[in-house]
Amino acid sequence: MSAIPPRKPIGDIFTGTLMRRENDALLCAPDVDDAAATHAIYVLRYGIRYLGKPSLSIVPGLVAVDYGTFLNGEEAWEFLTRRSNLYPRAEVFGYRNDGLDEQVFVRQLDLALTPETLAYADDAATAPIARPVAYLGPTDSAPPRLIEYLPHFAHLHEWLAAHS
Repeated sequence: MSAIPPRKPIGDIFTGTLMRRENDALLCAPDVDDAAATHAIYVLRYGIRYLGKPSLSIVPGLVAVDYGTFLNGEEAWEFLTRRSNLYPRAEVFGYRNDGLDEQVFVRQLDLALTPETLAYADDAATAPIARPVAYLGPTDSAPPRLIEYLPHFAHLHEWLAAHS
């Protein structure tokens, strides 16, 4: 029997601005024309939503499949998003989008919904600092998963027009 590997959630590094508009958080690409903007480095992680409770999601750090098989990192993410339907009793260990430590079975997750994008202050954080609802900026410089999972707009005025 192999040793249990450490939790290793996937994460994408994002340099930019986290903008708040009323109750919404927006991730904004660095804007070289805006000298007043304060940029930071964020770790983006992705939560798989709960079946029947889409406001809750879990950021998978470790998956226990069967008979001592453990997956973490990209391998765990690939398993969950591509072939976990073959193993509904597989266990997922991670942190919920509210920062609480959690363990659930795959059958408790809604893999048909788009994963939730979460922004963290650093790689060691277990609670997100924001739940961005959109990305503003060019798609060629953003992490591919960010573009896949969040609506994106070239400029703030486009997002505002879509949400007015």
